Amino acid sequence: MSSSDLKNPVFMAKSFLAGGIAGMTSKTAVAPLDRIKILLQVHNIHYKEYGVFTGLRAIIRNEKFLSLYKGNGAQMVRIFPYAAVQYMSFEIYKRGLSILFREAESGKVNHSLKFFAGSMAGVTSAMMTYPLDLVRARLAFHVSHAGVDGIKIPTSIVGTLVYVFQNEGRIVGLYRGITPTVLAMIPYGGCNFYMFERLKHLAVEYMPTICGYEKDGKTILNIPSKLLCGGIAGAIGQTIVYPLDVARRRMQLSMTSNETKKFSEGFLKTLNITYKDYGVARGLYRGMSINYIRAVPMVAVSFSTYEVCKQLLGLETGI
Repeated sequence: MSSSDLKNPVFMAKSFLAGGIAGMTSKTAVAPLDRIKILLQVHNIHYKEYGVFTGLRAIIRNEKFLSLYKGNGAQMVRIFPYAAVQYMSFEIYKRGLSILFREAESGKVNHSLKFFAGSMAGVTSAMMTYPLDLVRARLAFHVSHAGVDGIKIPTSIVGTLVYVFQNEGRIVGLYRGITPTVLAMIPYGGCNFYMFERLKHLAVEYMPTICGYEKDGKTILNIPSKLLCGGIAGAIGQTIVYPLDVARRRMQLSMTSNETKKFSEGFLKTLNITYKDYGVARGLYRGMSINYIRAVPMVAVSFSTYEVCKQLLGLETGI
């Protein structure tokens, strides 16, 4: 790890590409679960009485199999730059902070700095790609066989962007829900990256023969261990920030019907209304079971794919 990496365009490009591929792979793997999670989070009128698996079956029955991937096109348009920027930013912030705060005598990197690097990377990527996240949520929320109560919603990426910009406050509309997103990204991005890097370190240090293999004089974590470390990191991060994710989705979809407009007035009020109307389990943590089912493998696949891509592109994957 050196300061020269921060000025190397090849390093930046490879990190960007590896991150984008990792994001697309992981999101596509769990796209059906992403859609049903959104429908459950916001109590969609057509699916509010269903559970995770009954909801998935109902989507196939009512809207056909490919409807499980509704919004995934927008997701791919969004997730490539989002994940690419996030992983590349993490590498930049990690290296920059490590150079600034490297322990003088031992030369070892302070792992706690990776929490701050992950937080900054999460906020950076969220700010740069948020309008596409809003579009993805709108498209996933739309139900094919039924009209939307009160307000007609476009069903294309560009159409939704234009509609929101023209009718919902221009830039303010495109960034509705950004506050809980940024607030969630600070602990979530930091926790994800920190836990993954920390677990990698522990696995290599204490179980090198089980969790890794030697290459060019270094111990490289094997794929099952990468998946396990990523899954644990994802589970911890999701548990911490899930209520903010619920608030974000409700705010993003607040202008899709007259009934949900009350969620457009700020994230604290959205959290408060959700709690009063539905409580903790059925409100603030609504859809949490499916979130574990989707988030744990998603984060595991994302980190693992990123690490494998780094190896294929000749980038350092050490701790």
